[in-house]
Amino acid sequence: MPDYTALKRKVDELAAREWDVPALEARIKKLAKDGIPRKKLDPKEMLANKQQILDRLQLRAEEYNFILKNCAQATALTLMEEFGQGNMEIIKALSPFPGIGSTGEVCGGISGSLINFGLYFGSDNPLDYDAKGLTIMNSQKFIALFEKAIGYRHCAKIIENVTIGYKLNPGESQEAMMTFAKEKGFEKCGLVPGTAVRLAARLIIDSMK
Repeated sequence: MPDYTALKRKVDELAAREWDVPALEARIKKLAKDGIPRKKLDPKEMLANKQQILDRLQLRAEEYNFILKNCAQATALTLMEEFGQGNMEIIKALSPFPGIGSTGEVCGGISGSLINFGLYFGSDNPLDYDAKGLTIMNSQKFIALFEKAIGYRHCAKIIENVTIGYKLNPGESQEAMMTFAKEKGFEKCGLVPGTAVRLAARLIIDSMK
């Protein structure tokens, strides 16, 4: 069962945080212009520094969620940047994925993470069924861990019971979106990408053993 007291503390911390908007915008503009840098991963180094990497990714995902106003994009971009995979076209394609078109369905923190599992564990060969099986296996592990940490898989339930505290669908109207912003929803919902990237990155790094 999630530690809702700890989650509430984190949500409050995010709501009170001061964000370096110019620096965050500059980082996003650079990625949009130059693309996601490719990386040659060193498994030994990543395993040795796993905790520091997870802490850094959590902070970055929280920041990206605030500046992008999109939990699916924030989650995916954080992981893609860390593991040197994917491209900004994928980030564009994730525009409608917070809560699946903001309908309150599956959380964007899950969608953004699964995209990265496909990139990391998947294969360039569409007929590589072993790679597909490995991707799905890790995806199911991740979703179970996510639900254990947050308590829910669906955006509507997370907003109602974890981040905002009452039922609110920011995508249903301009008024609802204004209410969400007034409630510091973009700040508070950084909890979700932050949690998602820690869980997803841990699974990826542990697979390097």
